[in-house]
Amino acid sequence: MTIPMPTRRGEISHIDTLACDAFEQGLLPIARHFWLAISRKDSVAWHRAYSIAAERYGERIGFPVGHQMAKLVRVLIDLRGPALSFHDPSDDEKKDHVTADEAQLVTMIHHMRRDDTPPARDAVDALTEGRMDPDLIRAALHLASRFPCGIPGAATANTQPRLYAVT
Repeated sequence: MTIPMPTRRGEISHIDTLACDAFEQGLLPIARHFWLAISRKDSVAWHRAYSIAAERYGERIGFPVGHQMAKLVRVLIDLRGPALSFHDPSDDEKKDHVTADEAQLVTMIHHMRRDDTPPARDAVDALTEGRMDPDLIRAALHLASRFPCGIPGAATANTQPRLYAVT
């Protein structure tokens, strides 16, 4: 499947044009809240990011998803700084719209979750503006390997953690 790659200054009008699955689309509001929390020192948007992750994927999957997204966004902000463009997560008009950077991030994760190396490499190159940063790649690959495409129920699991006794 070919996913349109936006230009650096362009904006894809709607997240559905990225052809990502529901799990990947659900990462966008989480990433936006982490971006806000890291960008504005007085923000507590990280709390909202974890809440969204737990609501969307269930606590068992949502908290690890949030943790991995926090790491990935942190590395991305360290790499790109203020040049990184994300929509404010509280802007309802932009909720389903994506910036070029957001599109690149979701596209990168999409291809990494499917172990589709050439398009993933292209997405990393576009997102990092040509700097194939090993920390960003490592963080993205860790998220992708922890939540690969095709795990039954991974995107919709809303169950409580279970304790098993091993004898």
